Amino acid sequence: MLIAVGLLMLLAPGAVWTVKESWKSNDGTEPSDLYILSTRMGGGIFLLIGIAGIVVSWL
Repeated sequence: MLIAVGLLMLLAPGAVWTVKESWKSNDGTEPSDLYILSTRMGGGIFLLIGIAGIVVSWL
């Protein structure tokens, strides 16, 4: 699950913003550059933790 969410956050931060945050914005046009960067960083962390979980479960 973490791998899927991480990939989504890495590859499509705009889609994550549309689902989670667009209703909070007055104009609701697009996410900021900082939001895209932080979402991608979080996605990378989720992806790494998901992969680490799989590796640890095999040990």
